[in-house]
Amino acid sequence: MKKYISGEEAVKVIKSFDKVFVHGGAATPHFLLKKMVERADELRNVELISISTQGEALFADKKYHESFRINSLFVSANVRKAVNEGRGDYIPIFLSDIPNLFRKNILPLDVALVQVSLPDNHGYCSLGVSVDVASTAIKTAKYVIAQVNPKMPRTFGDGIVKIDSFDALVYAEQELPEVSSGKGANDISRRIGLNCAELVENGATIQTGIGSVPDAVLASLTNHKELGVHTEMFSDGILPLVESGVITNEHKRKYRGKILTGFLLGSRKLYDFVDNNPSVVVNSIDYVNDTSVIRTNPKVTSINGAIEIDITGQVCSDSIGMYHYSGVGGQMDFIRGAALSEGGKPIIALPSTTSDGQSRIVPFLKKGAGVVTTRAHVHYVVTEYGTAFLLGKNLHQRAKALIEIAHPNHREDLEREAFDRFKSFEFERLEY
Repeated sequence: MKKYISGEEAVKVIKSFDKVFVHGGAATPHFLLKKMVERADELRNVELISISTQGEALFADKKYHESFRINSLFVSANVRKAVNEGRGDYIPIFLSDIPNLFRKNILPLDVALVQVSLPDNHGYCSLGVSVDVASTAIKTAKYVIAQVNPKMPRTFGDGIVKIDSFDALVYAEQELPEVSSGKGANDISRRIGLNCAELVENGATIQTGIGSVPDAVLASLTNHKELGVHTEMFSDGILPLVESGVITNEHKRKYRGKILTGFLLGSRKLYDFVDNNPSVVVNSIDYVNDTSVIRTNPKVTSINGAIEIDITGQVCSDSIGMYHYSGVGGQMDFIRGAALSEGGKPIIALPSTTSDGQSRIVPFLKKGAGVVTTRAHVHYVVTEYGTAFLLGKNLHQRAKALIEIAHPNHREDLEREAFDRFKSFEFERLEY
């Protein structure tokens, strides 16, 4: 078995102009990143490639802009400023396609920095809470450095890795980043949650994420029965439904009886729940988010958020105009997978307004806004004011349905814009 070396020694392999993969989510290897940043004066134009990282991003500080450049596959909050100030960039891509970027050398990796559990008696570590794209990164990078952390839970699935697969091992015990998923819950989120819950049938396979709206949806499912979970990620909101027996996974056709995910993000309670838990499988994201895999499950109900949606159904989820906010992620993977599932329901759920009262249902997307989900893919749109079903509707019917679930303060203006655009008498008869 390889011996542990110091973090300083391990990161010496990183050279100027290298492409370095950084393990994401709650598995962000902060000890290794700190040791890399300490070498900033020696390095130039090191390209850091990752999906959403958590915790402080020292490398994103403006003073290191000549040493490190961010090339983000999903713009997380800790690198958002750097990317939008031009000290980094963003790659729009489906989450399910990222592993092929590494395999096909479209995005070749010189070094991978990952975080793993302690090895077991047979010499196997686990990628723990974040398998997603990391499992492919360690197979394709020229040199892999592992931060071995006893705080990392062991999970079952594609993240089990022989310790000999790593070129360097650094022992560093650190608490994993935690995210409070319930923060920001309010009456609007609860009403959205209730509206979404009405669409979820007993025996459905659900996919949702993290945040006040996903948590509100999950909190509204307490009276449902025999639900399954096949999702790219999950957080603490799932736990009460597992504990109460609402989630049984008994009707799923892929990993029946088990929760399938690509990564987890939440509290220490969540990380302890998945530790050595055979009822949770964490697999590579190109399998979890494969549309052909998702669609095999019954009644897949996919619930995803959006920044804004125009009155024809175009969904912007990764930017606020030209301001990069997040990423394409797995929204389209699951929107399409749900649509193709027998009895499936793809749902876009969002508050009708922003925090400062602007309508999220708009006549036209902002200049520079990215269309993540096309209007041809959208079926259900849910706000706190109800549900609009868009599949099979023409443009003016879509506009009418969306205006009816917009905030009342904005409906008249939206109606006027819709009439100017579609010249339809339908809008003259709307009453609120």
